[in-house]
Amino acid sequence: MVDLPLVFRVRQQFQDPRIDNIATEAEQQLARLNLGETIKPGQSVAITAGSRGIANIPVIIKAIVDHVKQLQGEPFIVPAMGSHGGGKAEGQRHILESYGITEDFCGCPIRATMETVIVCDATEGFPVHFDKYASEADHVIVCGRVKPHTNFVGDIESGLMKMMLIGLGKHNGARIYHRAIQDHSFGQIVRSVAREVLAKCRIAAGLAIVENGLDETALLEAVAPENFEEREKELLVKAKDWIPKLPFPTADVLLIDEIGKNISGSGLDTNVVGRKFLDHQAAENEYPKVKQICVRGLTEKTHGNAAGIGLAEFCRSRVIREMDTYATRTNCLTGGHATGAMPPLDYETDREMLEHAYQVVGLVDPEESRLLWIHNTLEVTELECSAAYWEQAKEADNLEILSDPRPMPVGDDGNLPDDFLLASETETVGTS
Repeated sequence: MVDLPLVFRVRQQFQDPRIDNIATEAEQQLARLNLGETIKPGQSVAITAGSRGIANIPVIIKAIVDHVKQLQGEPFIVPAMGSHGGGKAEGQRHILESYGITEDFCGCPIRATMETVIVCDATEGFPVHFDKYASEADHVIVCGRVKPHTNFVGDIESGLMKMMLIGLGKHNGARIYHRAIQDHSFGQIVRSVAREVLAKCRIAAGLAIVENGLDETALLEAVAPENFEEREKELLVKAKDWIPKLPFPTADVLLIDEIGKNISGSGLDTNVVGRKFLDHQAAENEYPKVKQICVRGLTEKTHGNAAGIGLAEFCRSRVIREMDTYATRTNCLTGGHATGAMPPLDYETDREMLEHAYQVVGLVDPEESRLLWIHNTLEVTELECSAAYWEQAKEADNLEILSDPRPMPVGDDGNLPDDFLLASETETVGTS
């Protein structure tokens, strides 16, 4: 039996700008745009809601609904999530409801469909698709989080612009756009389609969300349609500064409790684990550099969509059993990342999984290895580190050491507790 390394817990210190009153800030931001000059009493307004697990998203969507009601408009919510939910309308509605975005809470209808209308042809020659219900509305308000994309690099990545093509394009549009990205650049396709949508689809406003490294709402900003492109570039700079990070640049093993579409479009955020350009290793100038990724489970809110599991080398067998193969393959194929759905080597217990992972980390003995253990890639404020990091952690001014090194809590069944990283450490031995 392999001797697993001792581990200790640390707490990272991130930049943490935070909005305390979400609803008030959203209302004040929207009020700046004087939307009453655009939205007239009785006019319908479609409000986008995506598939990501964004902090405070039900409150943010409800605030937009309430603002439209103040203008005497008629709001409704449309799922804007490409092929997620198995590429089915009811699946997409279910995702929204699982986040608390319900008709009762938000006070307006949810209108889910996979039908689209073709707005026009893009300059590159492919059709531009747009959600049928949104196309029938008098106005559309786009709500989305601005953050680094998990596969593409540019001055515009994930945000309001992407929501207008992948989100509102539904499965039909997402499939075509991702194919187009194989022949053109991501930036070109995003700009090409978004400009057509802005010109032809009655976009009234956007509400951009940026989160801090603690997975909290750091910034809300209402953006006029004509400013989407330039302002999103500026907000992306902030998002990249605030994104959560692992505390060390290299690891032999990264152990992850859960992955899921509510965590990241790629299940596990490639910006955090260092797999943005290559599935199974970091690119030359990319960090962190992780040799082996081990995944313990799927989030409940991913509803079996295990997209991104192909970036891991090892997983628990329960991940394979819980995976909705159809939804996972549909999502990965639509996104142009077929390997993201390919299952890794799986083992019934955590101990088996780790013992096999240690066979392919090189000459280092397991007990001397550099192991990091996180709950998911959104929640990396507190994590467990193997004893090999102890001296480095003591010297880091952004880390607080919360426990002494102690054995990994592997039970008699060979498994780690699923809630171990969610429990507070009571023993504090000092700070670095």
